Amino acid sequence: MSIDFDPHIQSSREDPYPLFRELREKHPIVYSEARDMWVVSRYADVRTVLCDAELFVSGRGTVPTGFTSQKPMLITQDEPYHTHLRGALHGAFTPRRVRLLEPLIRRVTRELLDAMDPKAECDFMSAFADPLPVAIVTDILGLGFEDRDEFRSHADVLIHASSNAIESVDEAQEWIYDYVKRILPEREKAPGDDLLSALLNPAEGVPKLTPDELLGFCSILLIAGTETTANGFGNAVYVLHSHPDLRRQLVQDPSRMKGAVEEFLRLESPVPGLSRVASRDTELAGEKIEKGSRVHMLFAAANRDEAIFADPETIVPERSPNSHFAFGFGVHYCLASSLARLELQIGLQEILARFPDFELVPERWQRIESDAARGFVSLPFRPNPL
Repeated sequence: MSIDFDPHIQSSREDPYPLFRELREKHPIVYSEARDMWVVSRYADVRTVLCDAELFVSGRGTVPTGFTSQKPMLITQDEPYHTHLRGALHGAFTPRRVRLLEPLIRRVTRELLDAMDPKAECDFMSAFADPLPVAIVTDILGLGFEDRDEFRSHADVLIHASSNAIESVDEAQEWIYDYVKRILPEREKAPGDDLLSALLNPAEGVPKLTPDELLGFCSILLIAGTETTANGFGNAVYVLHSHPDLRRQLVQDPSRMKGAVEEFLRLESPVPGLSRVASRDTELAGEKIEKGSRVHMLFAAANRDEAIFADPETIVPERSPNSHFAFGFGVHYCLASSLARLELQIGLQEILARFPDFELVPERWQRIESDAARGFVSLPFRPNPL
């Protein structure tokens, strides 16, 4: 079957989920003529694509445009090179290293909340959701970051690129590469207690990244490690705004936030879908997929699949298991997922402790339009409404 399904359009719809349910139930795999790709929406089929990295490859881009970076990034590499890169980065986000970041995350969170006027409306994205993950990732890498606003504009170009924006994408990549290049000589001369220094001086037995590989890793961490978490915050605050009873429960019992974060990620995933390309002719969900065809995995639909998640439209912080696809699955599972989870847990606990009665302004919020992101450009936020 063929339909004109476009993830770019669906990303900014207030409620695309009835359409996603219709796809799951009636058209679990469809060909989108508008984007020249197959779209899969059931959990089992999405998992099949994610688990077979040899058949469904990432090297030809993981978004519908087919965009690939100028430098080698983990997300767009196939075996065996992917294993080499992942091996070099294996220790970057161990549970111990992430746990040590809790005081930093809590301090930056409180500083950002302190800066808010409790009686004045602000844009939650620019006041909190954007700067928090940028501050954490740049601290991890050991980067000073006076150019945060300019960086954000270039990261936005890469994350939200459409097929008609290739020139600006190249320019955005170059700006980020140049930014990291300026820091590398300093770290080589005077290593510090940061991830960039550790990657430049790996432990025995750990592969050393080439300069291009190092640039690729820093770039993907600076882009995906900040943008995705920022959207996770915006989406979570939106869900809390829409579910006042749940919000009251989490105010009364902050220990439930860990499970609640998993539900926010499942219901409003910051990455609603990614794609792969078939390396040979194959069959998926009863359809013949030719070699070279792009297959788009609709995570946002699979995460509400009734065959996997009981009562999927309901937020259940104690849901277990909760094997959603917000961070992917298989060999390309998000390397920094534990960091994003910790930032969300701490940030949301602190927000509810400080501003339990916050309000959003639906009439003026603005959603992102993107092939691979769901979130908000702006989110009017009233900390203590009158």
